[in-house]
Amino acid sequence: MRYIVLFEDTPDADPGLRTKNMPAHLDLLESAAPQVLSAGPLRDGDSQPAGGLWIVEADSVGDVEDLVRRDPLFATGLRKSWTIRAWTRVFDNGQRLPLA
Repeated sequence: MRYIVLFEDTPDADPGLRTKNMPAHLDLLESAAPQVLSAGPLRDGDSQPAGGLWIVEADSVGDVEDLVRRDPLFATGLRKSWTIRAWTRVFDNGQRLPLA
């Protein structure tokens, strides 16, 4: 099943936390590439970092939670919160997809 993970950053977190931990964060994403299909930062209206988004393929929400907890950015306090939602693609590359 596919899941969307939406991360919200702590607004007053030290911006250096992101810079310092980004290599380890990207290492995690690379090592989890079979599960993490896509990932990237989110920005607010002023183009300031505001969080991130992952698209994850996993057997359960618990598997996704385990992956999130292994993320170095989670342990630093940079992430204020995260939400996991099951997701089904119904439109991709300009085409409707069959409904499951």
